[in-house]
Amino acid sequence: MKVASCCCKKYCTFLLPQQKMELLSTPHNIKITNITCDSFKICWDTDVKDRERITHYFVDLNKKENKDSNKFKHRDVPTKLVAKAVALPMTVRGHWFLSPRTEYSVAVQVAIKQSDGEYLVSDWSEVVEFCTGDYSTAHLKQLLEKAEAIAGRMLRFSVFYRNQHEEYFEYIRTHHNGVMQPYLKDSSGSHGSPVNGTLHGIFFSCNTEFNTGEPQMDSPYGRMRFRVDAEKLFNPGTNLYFADLYCMYTAYHYVILVLAPKGSAGDLFCRERLPLLDSAHNPFLTCTQDPEGQLVFHHAQDLILELIYTQPLSLSLGTLGEIGGHQLMSLSTANAKKDPSCKTCNISVGR
Repeated sequence: MKVASCCCKKYCTFLLPQQKMELLSTPHNIKITNITCDSFKICWDTDVKDRERITHYFVDLNKKENKDSNKFKHRDVPTKLVAKAVALPMTVRGHWFLSPRTEYSVAVQVAIKQSDGEYLVSDWSEVVEFCTGDYSTAHLKQLLEKAEAIAGRMLRFSVFYRNQHEEYFEYIRTHHNGVMQPYLKDSSGSHGSPVNGTLHGIFFSCNTEFNTGEPQMDSPYGRMRFRVDAEKLFNPGTNLYFADLYCMYTAYHYVILVLAPKGSAGDLFCRERLPLLDSAHNPFLTCTQDPEGQLVFHHAQDLILELIYTQPLSLSLGTLGEIGGHQLMSLSTANAKKDPSCKTCNISVGR
């Protein structure tokens, strides 16, 4: 049978107007299963008469917000993946560097490769939408290993601190009887971190000035600072979890850790999703006992630690005062986006 030539001859056939060819049935009942942050399985139904004839699959995958950006005027021009026919469901992994927590649309065609190298192609299936998942524990362990490599030496500290505007603390006094309430973690850091938009907690810092051992003087979050003894939040009754490593197009890196009292709702949440750290032996944040039985605390010098405490906390447990440094808004990490090009803090899946 004679076919017309075209610029995409490798993938499609166009019939001359006077000719006819039996078309393949259109794939239908598309199902997406086993979704992870960088893979999924896909299957579909075709007519029984076509199943033994099909030699190739064409899969068109687009981010949902751009699903109309890669359409062709001819029905039988496949895009993206061309795969030899295999038993369904077929696993799709990494062909487009799937990003975590991202909505995609997918459609499929089936095809028969003919003796002359041309393809007989079905119509596109219906479009199905799905969303990829969070980083798995295995992915987080990859991030953890990268963070361990750049943590640096440990510095001693004694307090956790939280900066906010005066209005925040006044609101806590007026509406929550002086007890700070956990709130939903924002989207800052790695897009695939399981804590983004899911874990409730209170943000604290612990980094100190290397020459004084005191909390850093500047803050991007407000001039009022709440200070609390480290042992009030971090002690043998607290579990410590690693949640993320990221940077914001800068030379320094941030590590997010979670402090969750054992058995709390936050602890149960993290236990299923995050790597648990040994509180006495890790390169980020430690709590140990000295010979007199007193708790001693250290933090990594070469990382900026962001700590999430998962329980409500009364202002009566600490002190409130105004910082003497500057309020450097440019250093805020609120909803900060991770640098996708940094080789230090990215792993081999989506950003």
